[in-house]
Amino acid sequence: MAWIFLVVSGFFETIWAAALSQSKGFSRPVPSIVFAVALVISMGGLALALRELPVGTAYAVWVGIGAVGTAAYGMAVLGEPATTARLLCLVAIVAGVAGLKILH
Repeated sequence: MAWIFLVVSGFFETIWAAALSQSKGFSRPVPSIVFAVALVISMGGLALALRELPVGTAYAVWVGIGAVGTAAYGMAVLGEPATTARLLCLVAIVAGVAGLKILH
């Protein structure tokens, strides 16, 4: 169950990061509210996962999911460049996160 909490909270990290960008410095209310709600859910899920998982592994997986998700969002929705080098770096992050899960 801890891994489920961790993965879901990692996805919510992507949501809060995207909402933070869209809030334009908290000047837009709806994205600011989405940011706050997603942040609480994301941190809460990480806290629940840390009841059973080591902090180093859990945090690295949580950040990895959030980083890859946020970068993918930027490329798919915001028109950020999806170069081969950037995609290879994201694959490296995914491989590292998968390695941490396998070695746990």
